[in-house]
Amino acid sequence: MVTTVRAAVSAALLAGFYVLAFGVVAGLGWVAVWLWREHPGAAAGKLSFLVLALAAGIVVALWKVVTTRPEPPDGVVVDERQAPELWAGVRELAAVVRTRVPDEIRLVAEVNAAVTEDSRLLGLRAGRRYLYIGVPLLQALTVDQVRAVLAHELGHYSHSHTRLGALTYRGKAAIVHTIAQVGPKTLAGRLFGLYARLYFLVSLAVSRRMELEADRAAVRAGGSGAAAGALRELPVISAAWGFYLNNYVGWGLDSGHAPTGVLDGFGRMLAARGDELAQLREKAPDEERSRWDSHPPVGARVAVIEREPAVPDSGDRRPAVALVPLLPELLDAIERSTFDFGDRVRVPFEEYTARAMRMVHQRDADTLYRVAARIAGVSRSDLDTVLDLIEAGRGGELGSALRPGARPEPRADAAALGSALESALAVAVERAGAGRWQHSWSQSATLVGRDGSALDLTPLVAAAVGGPAGAAELRARLHGWGVDTAVARAEQTAATAVGAEVVAAVSDLKSADGLYDVLVFSTGLQLVPSPGKKHHEQAKRRLYKLAAETAPAELAARAGGRFLAFEDIATARLAKRVPVTFEVTMRDGGTVTLRQSLHSEELGEGFKALGGVVGAMGRDDAERAGAAPDAS
Repeated sequence: MVTTVRAAVSAALLAGFYVLAFGVVAGLGWVAVWLWREHPGAAAGKLSFLVLALAAGIVVALWKVVTTRPEPPDGVVVDERQAPELWAGVRELAAVVRTRVPDEIRLVAEVNAAVTEDSRLLGLRAGRRYLYIGVPLLQALTVDQVRAVLAHELGHYSHSHTRLGALTYRGKAAIVHTIAQVGPKTLAGRLFGLYARLYFLVSLAVSRRMELEADRAAVRAGGSGAAAGALRELPVISAAWGFYLNNYVGWGLDSGHAPTGVLDGFGRMLAARGDELAQLREKAPDEERSRWDSHPPVGARVAVIEREPAVPDSGDRRPAVALVPLLPELLDAIERSTFDFGDRVRVPFEEYTARAMRMVHQRDADTLYRVAARIAGVSRSDLDTVLDLIEAGRGGELGSALRPGARPEPRADAAALGSALESALAVAVERAGAGRWQHSWSQSATLVGRDGSALDLTPLVAAAVGGPAGAAELRARLHGWGVDTAVARAEQTAATAVGAEVVAAVSDLKSADGLYDVLVFSTGLQLVPSPGKKHHEQAKRRLYKLAAETAPAELAARAGGRFLAFEDIATARLAKRVPVTFEVTMRDGGTVTLRQSLHSEELGEGFKALGGVVGAMGRDDAERAGAAPDAS
């Protein structure tokens, strides 16, 4: 009965949306007919066109949702022969929470466990069941904690939550597609948007109640302590997983390589960073609540669990990987089902770290070499050129040039020069065979010498930045290590967008040669040809897709675009406030003008970010920018 009521509510809300949508069409259609009868002319024609366009948009959106095929199940199937203890545990827990055992158990590469069901007839008829278990959970939790997690997921089955999944998903998709088709800024789009808020708020509130029901099932089947402990551990594992992906896996992909053994590496990192994980555990669970969350805060969920009658857990404190003894043999297939490294060459972590460190430091060294060449007035510089400039007392110029747009400040300039010089030295030392990068699971990679001891370049760099005598000493030390300072030079003689991050974006800015979407990178401005004003309603979505799905280096390489590196900008100014017009002068003498159009949209604080760039790059007497586009 509960399932029937919930299905009816979800179906009624979705039906209500289309009653509203076609009601608007019918109402406008009636007005159009009346106009044709009473006042035929242009107004009647325009309204008729609007009615037809609106009806077509709704039908197209509904057709897209109805004809969309569900995605195939994620992950890798683990059968009972590969994990007999896991399957036995799932059967036992399913019996306790009084539900049918899932048809498949699949392992995935994410910090999550979930259940789905191919239900039919608006969730009234059961279908094939899938249980998903994240490998990181098996690596970080104990057996009893994983049992509590699985009991929670099976609790969704026992309360028939999963039968509504397809209906809820299609309902959300239908509403989103419809608003996109009719235009979110049109009168109809705004009206539909208000209804969408109601639909989402109701469905999310129901989702939160479902989570609490599943938590109570976790207590009954898995035990109070294990259920609360697993919940407290999830934010820790999630933070560790994010740190791992950013600092061990994703950071060096621009090198053209990718690591092997990604999932195995996460387990190694967990084992090596136990003290840091312990510090994370000491932090209290987040108590903040939002109406837009699908799950209640961890603290609130733990409080609900602790109010339930105490139930002992299994007491099995073994690492949960024991439940899948053949897990090492499955990791590669699980990785391939999750990570797409494209055509990058897969190498062991030790080699990947070394290549990535070399790439990152070479990139910083390249910037130093390009700046040194400009200051020295040569076509291409090397480490000798840099040391010559420092010995000649021009280190301050180098440091200031490494901070484009910033006002000269001796301490900050020296820090910028020191950082870039240390990168240049690290690359030179490694390429000369005097050092190598050593991978570590417990700390950052370390540059070590031929004897394996850490090679600390910081004191030498500090002395060199401090004055000519220190630079001469550094040169002598490098020669003693067998480093040829005349060979150490830039790989990239022109600035690139490799390693950049997207800060903000603005669509449809006019330039002398066309209309551009402009992305503000951490290292420059990227101009991407805009499809034009006919597509202005999709501008914000287009900007988001550019920023989220395409690497800056790939955007910079696209035909028709242009990358304006900060280091290549000579000056910039706010040429006009209405419409906002930026004028950027490059060091090669070229000028780029960017002017706001009627259809310009922002991603983040796009105009403010552009204004900040212009203000930083402008001459001291130039007008500072950063005002909103409608400033007077």
